[in-house]
Amino acid sequence: MAMYLAEFLGTLILILLGDGVVANVALKNTKASNSDWIVIATGWGLAVAMGVYVTGWVSGAHLNPAVTIGLAAIGDFSWSLVPGFIISQIIGAFTGAVLVYLSYKQHFDATEDKDAKLGTFSTIPAIRSTVWNIVTEIIGTALLLIGILGIGNTNNNAGPLGALLVGFLVWAIGLSLGGPTGYAINPARDLGPRLAYMILPIKSKRDADWGYGWIPVFAPIIGGVLGAFIYTFFLNMWT
Repeated sequence: MAMYLAEFLGTLILILLGDGVVANVALKNTKASNSDWIVIATGWGLAVAMGVYVTGWVSGAHLNPAVTIGLAAIGDFSWSLVPGFIISQIIGAFTGAVLVYLSYKQHFDATEDKDAKLGTFSTIPAIRSTVWNIVTEIIGTALLLIGILGIGNTNNNAGPLGALLVGFLVWAIGLSLGGPTGYAINPARDLGPRLAYMILPIKSKRDADWGYGWIPVFAPIIGGVLGAFIYTFFLNMWT
């Protein structure tokens, strides 16, 4: 139970700070309104680092079903714990998104751009293309798992800096690969807030775009498993 609560809290922190920075940039009349992509990417990187620092010592701070499934696929995590981790992550992401809405309620009301409101909660592709959006999410999430496993390799002696380095990893992915899809690279990060968006009484909101919403759920899982196996393959070649 402690691990599940940790995954809930860690993912809540991730979304509260991550969706929070998007709200600060995208919504009308905020202090950071109309800031640029560097602010969003930096906010997400720090959000990941904070979530990992708070809960990593309890559960390992997966905070992401793609990480949980990827680690289980290579035998580094028990499959019996996977369902509980994923449920905890989605509920944490949902709760974090609700807290973002409460924090920015007046700004949601003042914002006319319906895509900006949805984009605060979940990802929207810059150019909508099922195949290429899937490819982008697979590549980004594969790199995420390769990076996480590399940082965690005992040969690197990352120690207490490990969480910060994972934050840097997510920051780098956002800056370099985030443009096409908004880099969900995390099914819970997109699904939980999208569910919250659908339920919350947001003024003049559009639909939740479920026609796209399945991509940031399933593509990162494929990428996470692929990345975990790629890193394991090279690790076995080197050792």
